[in-house]
Amino acid sequence: MLAVRDLVVDIQGSRVLRQVSFEVNAGELVCLVGRNGAGKSTSFRTIMGFRKPVSGSITFAGRSLIGLRPYQIARMGIGFSPEESEVFGELTVAENIAMPTWTCSNERSAEQRIADAYRVFPKLERYRDRGGQALSGGERKMVSIARALALGPKLLLLDEPTEGLSPAIVPSIVEGLANIRAFGHAIFIAESNIHHVPDFADRLCVMERGEIIFAGKPADAAKDPAVIRIIEGVGSRPAA
Repeated sequence: MLAVRDLVVDIQGSRVLRQVSFEVNAGELVCLVGRNGAGKSTSFRTIMGFRKPVSGSITFAGRSLIGLRPYQIARMGIGFSPEESEVFGELTVAENIAMPTWTCSNERSAEQRIADAYRVFPKLERYRDRGGQALSGGERKMVSIARALALGPKLLLLDEPTEGLSPAIVPSIVEGLANIRAFGHAIFIAESNIHHVPDFADRLCVMERGEIIFAGKPADAAKDPAVIRIIEGVGSRPAA
């Protein structure tokens, strides 16, 4: 489905990604784990067309994404929830979630896609009329993910879905991810805290200083001492 090969990205003259390669297959949940600044968000933003790579390839369902604009990539079937959540404060929860259905259509109706979003996070039903500016951090994260899901994507990119959230909120986010996966969507997650990687993740990619140092089954990561040192480092910081 998504295949990234030998991706190189520079930002302001500094090399941020170095020959990065990974893939996400249909129906999979893959986690990209690394310290803050390792290059996870840059990877996601390059996939979505916000950054232009120096070299390498990015393909989705066999089509190249290089040179496409973010809205074109979204219409191809990739939903994106950024780390900052970026909920529109002047819009209600219902309007935020419905927004993708105003401009993007696919084989499923807008009503069906919106209903899926609320099934993932039932709590949001109670806040349909609440303004985005009145939401907590955890609620904004739920709205951001639900809005990406309302696009009706084949693949969801979720950048730090649990970053900075109260430990009491994290299980609700993880439960939502399980619901999304049950719908058949592929999910690609960036995480700085190894303890927030869902138990049902299919594969793990570990990133350090702009390079992928491990890609494989989560259980196999524990067999590599170099990977263990990185994982222990990113997992030692508790959630805020």
